[in-house]
Amino acid sequence: MNLKSPMTLVAASIIGTAPVLAHHSHANYITEEFAHLSGTVTEVAWTNPHVWLYMEIADDDGRPQLWSIEGGSPAALMRGGWRPDSLKPGDEVSVRCHLVRDGSAGCLMGFVTSVNGTAMDKEFD
Repeated sequence: MNLKSPMTLVAASIIGTAPVLAHHSHANYITEEFAHLSGTVTEVAWTNPHVWLYMEIADDDGRPQLWSIEGGSPAALMRGGWRPDSLKPGDEVSVRCHLVRDGSAGCLMGFVTSVNGTAMDKEFD
């Protein structure tokens, strides 16, 4: 009896069924500096693997521009005290974030502060 075949089959089964623990990098963001944005929440997508915040932010000419802001995972945010209704469309907020390297209207969410000054003190990452 050849023990290599059954052992190979067992090893392949274990490896094939083990969860993959990986995470993408944030290389597409300028993580060496922060931007500060203020605007109106238009949508919050509480989805896996990351929560997305969409905001209308005035450009340099005062015209509204839609921004996509990547947050942390729903599980991480909930551990930090966030809930799916923590931010709602129409909320006026300021966001400290890392801009997308390609210059598009997007960033990696950091701290969020409401217009009344209430800090949502758990960082999205």
